[in-house]
Amino acid sequence: MSSFLQEITEGKIDFAGQSLVELISKVALSAAGVVAFCVGFAVQDLRITFGIMGFATVVLALVVIPPWPMFNRHPVKWLPVADRKPKSQ
Repeated sequence: MSSFLQEITEGKIDFAGQSLVELISKVALSAAGVVAFCVGFAVQDLRITFGIMGFATVVLALVVIPPWPMFNRHPVKWLPVADRKPKSQ
């Protein structure tokens, strides 16, 4: 269980995962905004509009904030460390 907690707290996601998180966030918040506006306008209640947006924000935060494995499918392959010995002249 401690390795799982360590993995979660390290927060490793790759560049493709960051792009995916950004896309999911933009699409979900835009869709939630449109739905919240339409429902709130239909029932003429601003509390419902803010409730829908708040709920969507909390659900979205649970989806995109933790470093799920689907956000680290293309890890960066770093080059090995090169020996840097000063050359004597």
